[in-house]
Amino acid sequence: MFFGRQDLLDEMSLLWTKRVSSLVTCRGRRRIGKSTLVKHFAELSHARFIKIEGLKPRKEYGNIDELRIFASQLAAQTGCERTPPEDWLSAFIRLGREIRPTEKTVVLLDEISWLGYYDPTFADTIKIAWDNYWKANDRLILVLCGSVSSWIKDNIIDNGEFVGRRSLDLVVNELPLSDCVGFWGNHAERMSPTEIFDVLSVTGGVPRYLEEVSPSLSSAENIRRLCFSPKSVLREDFDDMFTDVITNQPRFTCDVLRTLVNGRRNVSEIASALGIEKGGRLSDALKRLEESGFVACDASCDPETGEEIRERAYRIKDNYSRFYLKYVEPAKGAIDGGAFDFGGLERLDGWSGIMGLQFENLIVNNFRKLLPKLHLSGALITSAAPYRKVGRRGECCQIDLLLQAKRFVYIVEVKRQREIGSEVIDEVEQKRRRLRLPSGVTARTALVYDGHLVPSVEAEGYFDSVIEARTLLR
Repeated sequence: MFFGRQDLLDEMSLLWTKRVSSLVTCRGRRRIGKSTLVKHFAELSHARFIKIEGLKPRKEYGNIDELRIFASQLAAQTGCERTPPEDWLSAFIRLGREIRPTEKTVVLLDEISWLGYYDPTFADTIKIAWDNYWKANDRLILVLCGSVSSWIKDNIIDNGEFVGRRSLDLVVNELPLSDCVGFWGNHAERMSPTEIFDVLSVTGGVPRYLEEVSPSLSSAENIRRLCFSPKSVLREDFDDMFTDVITNQPRFTCDVLRTLVNGRRNVSEIASALGIEKGGRLSDALKRLEESGFVACDASCDPETGEEIRERAYRIKDNYSRFYLKYVEPAKGAIDGGAFDFGGLERLDGWSGIMGLQFENLIVNNFRKLLPKLHLSGALITSAAPYRKVGRRGECCQIDLLLQAKRFVYIVEVKRQREIGSEVIDEVEQKRRRLRLPSGVTARTALVYDGHLVPSVEAEGYFDSVIEARTLLR
């Protein structure tokens, strides 16, 4: 199944209007649909498609195994010889011979970091092959794709040898909410928005996870089947997915991620939780997590002073990882032993609270869907993130989503509960008063909700915008 990604497809389609070949990098977390996107693009373009995927490294493997799998895949798709080449330059020359100069061709080197895992000269060899054997084919689009975003960034994007050679860098993120609904087909029209949000709050907009959702089952049963059953997809996927994406110090990096399970923290707070000093090791781990889409930084600019925040806070961005670490991982023993008493979702300890936080995270990740509804489509938004500040007297200003622009800020409250009454106005007004904005900056308020909104809340006219979450699914 393929839904959305039209903006990325349009960017790639423009490459065909050039009269020269194109070198493209494509990155994003595992299961996000990178290779599916490239294959779909080739199909839409009526282009020849050649895909070579790296072999996942293991202790018993070596460079010869990667060269062997390369040769086997290339032979299966082109009919060329199957004998493993002696080195990567020979492999790339062989690939170049199979590219037809006058035919539209998309070549995907997938899991590129796996292909080059055992050869420190691999990236430089790609550059040599591009300059001497590939780029002369002006109907060629070569895509270097991988889940290890840091490898692509370090070895290709930030590698001075590739300056002036790359045509496009594709960053494949989670699908927006409206595209996720496509996975339910016609069933989506018969489902309540709350049920859809239940599932999306666990899976996020990750296509591979959405493919596993059965539209004929309730959201509770889908979550039970996917997360709380032995050997179930989302019970099993985290460890493999995480270590595939984070190849450098995965255990330590996962420990860093775990410190954020209960909420946002800055670097000092993360270091304290781990019992370590702030420094390069922690900074590198956070950088890897951010580049891979697991975490995101809070606002970079202090709305009260206009100055850059000295120590920014981090939050878990990936909804699945957050849910897994909070709920699934602690219960793995019970799940695997078949003794996990699931009952109903509402019976799980703190279920409504965690789902409320998951929903809030989902809305923050999809803040761009809010902009047209806030009449901000053409506005320059300088920051869009949760905001938290503790005053000198200990009073806390915690805002679910703060949209900042030059002359105004939008305080966005995200609520998900059965009934939402006038108390939400008091909560937001207290936050507005504690947010001490400089002269000339206007504070506006918005409410994004799922549940029953008491009519008097909207009738009172306090909020500049009231958005029912179901409208974001269209």
